[in-house]
Amino acid sequence: MMPSPSAPLGDFSTLFNFLPIGAYRSSSEGVMLRANPALVKLNGYASEAAMLENVNRISSDWYVMPGRRGEFRRRLERDGFVQGFVSEVLRHQGGQHLWVSENAHAVRDAGGQLLYYEGTVEDITEGTLAQLALRQSEEQLRLITSQMPGMVFVVHVTSAGQRSYRFVSSGVRDIYGFGPEDLMRDPLLIARHRHPEDASRIEEDMQKINQGPVELGGEFRIVLPDGQIKWVFRRSCTVSSDADGFLRVGVLLDITERKAAEAALRENEALWKLALESAGDGVWDWNIATGEEFFSSRILAMFGFAEGEITHLAEALDNRTHPDDVAQMLADRQAHFDGHTPVYRNEHRVRCKDGSWKWVLSRGMVIARDAAGAPLRMVGTHTDITELKQAEAQQRLLEAQLRESQKMEAIGTLAGGVAHDFNNLLAAILGNLALAREDVGPDHLAQESLQEISRAAIRARQLVQQILTFSRRQTQAMQLQPLTPLLLEALGLLRSLLPAGVRMDTRLPEASLLVLADATQVQQVLINLCTNAWQALEGRPGDIFVALEARQVDAAQALQLGDLPPGAYACLSVTDDGPGMSAETRRRLFEPFFTTKPPGAGTGLGLAVVHGIVKAHRGAIAVHSRPGAGTRFDIYLPLAGETGTLQPERAPAPEAPVSEASGRHVVYIDDYEALVFLVGRLLRKQGFRVSTFESGEAALDWLRTHDEPVDLVVTDQNMPGLSGVDVARAIRRLRPGQRIAIVSGHVSDELLAEAAAAGVNEVLGKQDSMEALGAAIRQLLEA
Repeated sequence: MMPSPSAPLGDFSTLFNFLPIGAYRSSSEGVMLRANPALVKLNGYASEAAMLENVNRISSDWYVMPGRRGEFRRRLERDGFVQGFVSEVLRHQGGQHLWVSENAHAVRDAGGQLLYYEGTVEDITEGTLAQLALRQSEEQLRLITSQMPGMVFVVHVTSAGQRSYRFVSSGVRDIYGFGPEDLMRDPLLIARHRHPEDASRIEEDMQKINQGPVELGGEFRIVLPDGQIKWVFRRSCTVSSDADGFLRVGVLLDITERKAAEAALRENEALWKLALESAGDGVWDWNIATGEEFFSSRILAMFGFAEGEITHLAEALDNRTHPDDVAQMLADRQAHFDGHTPVYRNEHRVRCKDGSWKWVLSRGMVIARDAAGAPLRMVGTHTDITELKQAEAQQRLLEAQLRESQKMEAIGTLAGGVAHDFNNLLAAILGNLALAREDVGPDHLAQESLQEISRAAIRARQLVQQILTFSRRQTQAMQLQPLTPLLLEALGLLRSLLPAGVRMDTRLPEASLLVLADATQVQQVLINLCTNAWQALEGRPGDIFVALEARQVDAAQALQLGDLPPGAYACLSVTDDGPGMSAETRRRLFEPFFTTKPPGAGTGLGLAVVHGIVKAHRGAIAVHSRPGAGTRFDIYLPLAGETGTLQPERAPAPEAPVSEASGRHVVYIDDYEALVFLVGRLLRKQGFRVSTFESGEAALDWLRTHDEPVDLVVTDQNMPGLSGVDVARAIRRLRPGQRIAIVSGHVSDELLAEAAAAGVNEVLGKQDSMEALGAAIRQLLEA
């Protein structure tokens, strides 16, 4: 029979009723007999009687975990008591989940017979949930830090310098070889691995910590038990303080490979410039569900903000992203959200506080998703790559300039080669034409036709001369001379050629601006530019302005003009008020055969020739033009005062008197069959004995097998097989005293040096006519 709720409990009834935790008494069969007010309240009942009635009726609903009640009874029956039995239970009234800690013991009579059970029930829900939250937070911290390189730590430092680690990430194992639990058990474990040479510096940092909150960073070495030395980068700061000391958080990164790379790069100054800086990343932590985002102080400083000047929301930086970069940034972000990429990586521009733009490399990873796989949280870094982007842009610009320069050089080489061969054809045409006109006599009906052929061939030869000038393969007559007289002479010719409605104004200095230049070519530059200017007017009235002045070019201007040496230059400017040019036209302006004129209205060689002449004079061209604003060409030629010592010009050789050619034997060598035939015919008409050959090898074979004396050997320089210099060397070995002359369409300093070393008596430029070649040969023989 169950005692009534008011049954006496002996001398402890008052204590039973006023205990702050629940207490009860139950029968040996497990029927609850009494419950104190604290237990009644814990289960949500209004009275003890109401609770006893319901508890004994629905006792199986108390424990959440099945079998928990049976485990409690087994322990109580086995040991006679139960202590600290923690369980999750359901409050009888309301069904809330609670966590309780139970204690119970059996009460027996003097004979050992079980009378009843007594126990206590303590509500530990608040503490248990706090522990669960702490464990969950620690697990989340562990997941976050596992995605970061190196070791992340939280350490408490007392005012006496004693350290105790509150958290150590698993990355410590990669650096030191021991686990997080080892360091948390022995806080001095890291200190034992310090490199002896760095120990004092690290100890100084430890003293700074003892003096108060401080942010520390730096690199130092550690020595592992096997003798291996590693470089470590450390950064830490104080996050809070208490009566006992400071709580600090930090990170250690293994930078051994980077330090090894730096050491290797220092051996090569060029490669050292490519070394990457390892520090400077800013950290962000984005709550995707709420839009809140934590920005580290380094990120804020990266964009010029202080704490509080920008809201910690993802949209704060998204709204400052360059409009051209937003679409790709969102696409890369979504690709990571959808699992298509293991990490998020994107480069974009962000507008700083001062309005400037910075390039950043953003990297991150989703570390939390909901049950459906949607991203909840993402962490990552921002790295300032502005300088790298600027370097890449400069590199692309230099590559474009190099490609343009190589293209012009290739076109020039091609044009020069074609012009050289075409010049040989024209020489044969003009030479045979002269002989034909001589053969038919002055009164022959064919003279008129032959004269027209001659005019056309001469115009073709002038075009070839322009191509050779463009390709910088034309022989130049460089002389030290003032520019103003040359320009005045050319302007006098131009004024008579100006179309109606076109006015020309000039501003030329009276002072002499001395340059080392080919007078004819400089005048050709001015004529071509002015012709280009009035053609740009397209028949409309307009103005052309020609000016000359001295200008001092500094290093920056010299680089913009094409890497000229800084110094003093004469600047020739030709300006028109025509329609101007587009950027595409300016880009192709100096390409040979490029023209915006209709077919038949221009060859496209005028400005290409200007380019070739200016480059040959070690100068530069600047073009200023835009649609609707006219065009100005600035030609920079180095003033003689900046060119160094001038080489004295070779005095012209006195013209040799013409003597009888009879009996003089000339050997002529050229790979062009028409020229060989023509020169042989011409020289024979002038009374020379001539032996002609179409290769150096054939001429050498003849010289080896014939003892016949030769007064002069004339050989072309550019031939397949043996060149003219090669032939000269071989002839010198066969006939040491033989007089030799070389003919070339491009007489360079290099050719003159090689010819002199080979014993050549004279190097001649390609003659304009066969008569000139005959006269040159006679002069050589007389000399």
